[in-house]
Amino acid sequence: MADPIDSPQAGGRAAGSVRFEVSGNDPASAARDLATVHGADQWSAQRGEDGFAYRYTALGDTDVSIRRSQMRGVLRGGMPIGSHYIVAWMTSGRAHLDVAGERVDLRRNVPTLLPCDAEFVFAAEDHDQRLVHFDRGLVHGFAADQLDLGDRPLRFDHAREPDTAAFGRWQSVLTTLSRALRLGGPGSDAWLEAKSLAVAAFLDTFPPRIDGLPAALGLPRNARLRTAVEYVHAHASKPITITDLAAVTGLSVRSVQEAFRRVFDESPLTYLRDVRLDRVRGELLEADPQAGIIGDVARRWGFAHLGRFSATYAARFGEYPKQTLRR
Repeated sequence: MADPIDSPQAGGRAAGSVRFEVSGNDPASAARDLATVHGADQWSAQRGEDGFAYRYTALGDTDVSIRRSQMRGVLRGGMPIGSHYIVAWMTSGRAHLDVAGERVDLRRNVPTLLPCDAEFVFAAEDHDQRLVHFDRGLVHGFAADQLDLGDRPLRFDHAREPDTAAFGRWQSVLTTLSRALRLGGPGSDAWLEAKSLAVAAFLDTFPPRIDGLPAALGLPRNARLRTAVEYVHAHASKPITITDLAAVTGLSVRSVQEAFRRVFDESPLTYLRDVRLDRVRGELLEADPQAGIIGDVARRWGFAHLGRFSATYAARFGEYPKQTLRR
């Protein structure tokens, strides 16, 4: 595998050029090469009924790169949390993700945002996959300018399905990026413009959730608390305990509790409850008043006792759920 070559980029922003290919016919080499490409500890590859071959190519720079992963055979490996947002789509074969025990099948020609803030397992068989990698810092900078983001973090929902026009947009993005690389290469004005168009398409296809979090979470001393908060927002619909938050942050249970008290003046579980209430309210404001879905929405966000939920909701928002639904 070739190492990225550092080179200055136009516009005063430095980025390294990315251009490499790994390929071969040996499963052990494929497992080693692809684990290295993805920054993973260990992958496995096996021969299929029609033998084995693999090829992975990447072209662009450390801001944005277009990639293709092809394999005749079976592949499986863990994906760590990385420094890029990755949009992937299958053009042939089968592939799925295992995200915290939940299987997510990748459908052909449907762009999918791979999980951003949680490790997952990728498994594929006889596949041909296209990918676009976006540097997180580049996306956050673009979003800060375009979305009036301020100090608030971006959060993306990997389970969100893009609309039917998404594949056409991604084909167009890929064509524009490829043409810019072919005509000018990384660092050219054409490439800079193509990257901007690609990031805009990314944010349009996978709109971020922008949660109003205090600027204090951006301080280095609150880095672990921010990890806990982001975990709560990313998994609010699932059972979460203080022990879970301690595990993801590397803190003790008592330290997690003290950190939430110090910044939010409330316990971790109260913070979780409020996030869930906010999610319920957001859904009810957009729902059909005639749908009669209050119970379904409440249960989806972890409120099993509807009487207590209704009272808690009213205490937080000054109105009952049915009043929100009628707005």
